[in-house]
Amino acid sequence: MTNRTIGIIGGGQLGRMLAMAAARLNYRTIILEPQADSPAAQVANAQITAAYDDPEALAELAKLCDVVTYEFENVPVTAVERLAASVPVYPPAKALEVAQDRVTEKRFLNASGIETARFHAIDSQSDLEAALADFGGEGVLKTRRFGYDGKGQKVYRKGDTAEGGYAALGSVPLILESFVPFVREVSIIAARGADGEVRAYDPTENVHRNGILHTSTLPAAIPAQTANAAREAATRLLNGLDYVGVVGMEFFVLADGGLIANEIAPRVHNSGHWTEAACVVSQFEQHIRAVAGLPLGDPSRHSDCVMTNLIGGDIDSVPAWLARSNVLVHLYGKTEARPGRKMGHVTEIMSIKA
Repeated sequence: MTNRTIGIIGGGQLGRMLAMAAARLNYRTIILEPQADSPAAQVANAQITAAYDDPEALAELAKLCDVVTYEFENVPVTAVERLAASVPVYPPAKALEVAQDRVTEKRFLNASGIETARFHAIDSQSDLEAALADFGGEGVLKTRRFGYDGKGQKVYRKGDTAEGGYAALGSVPLILESFVPFVREVSIIAARGADGEVRAYDPTENVHRNGILHTSTLPAAIPAQTANAAREAATRLLNGLDYVGVVGMEFFVLADGGLIANEIAPRVHNSGHWTEAACVVSQFEQHIRAVAGLPLGDPSRHSDCVMTNLIGGDIDSVPAWLARSNVLVHLYGKTEARPGRKMGHVTEIMSIKA
């Protein structure tokens, strides 16, 4: 086994679960995170408390680690490039470049043969008005960068005025996406090793509330050909990026079973948390295996399940969840339960697959 110490940029719950998975495989982890006592640092071997792009902190991380990864996609690309000059960093910087800008992301997906919603890049109020006219007065306006969990968005429906729309989202580069007549939302978690091997988990059916993932259900109510199409799309994406690690890929499912790619996340993903309860090898262990140069694990699902996020005050329901059978409870070490904040998740095993 190589890469004995793994650096993780980001100290949130995803970094926490990666550090826990790494420890099970006898790896040490060091977190780079500006917030002291971060959720990830609580279970890691050490934390460097500094900004993600702090040159001295990056140099220290590179010196102490055999390989570095990250837990969220808004890590500065320049920081990853600086690190990559002296230590392997996975996923590669190119994946961040693609995922950090929604226009770049959609163009890359389309070039890879993966269909997305129609879109227009918006750099002015006049761009917005022209794009809305092209889409019949409807669409979803989003910031090109940094928005997540429903933030940085505005929905336009027929009859809505476009006036002031560009300024309302900060007069920053935006994207207008056309509406997609979907019947459900699904996502797939897949991994690629340094040797090019790709392993994909079963697609999950997702329900969102207020723009935040609420539940992920396995199996998804989709035909086999749709599930296979999701696996094929993830494989094209991973190979196109020369990717190493786990990726999350979200889709809209059309009435005919066709898929429209929504977005990608170059990291472990909330809709893959169910894997720690319903698979022998979770998405977190799979990512550690990939970045550490180990063989990828079997992503097969041994149980049907439903993963439910605990958001804000939902944390008060933990005692009730703990009293139920066949439920895995995972809390994130956060002390303040703010509205919209992910505090933990639970996965309920519904049945064992025959």
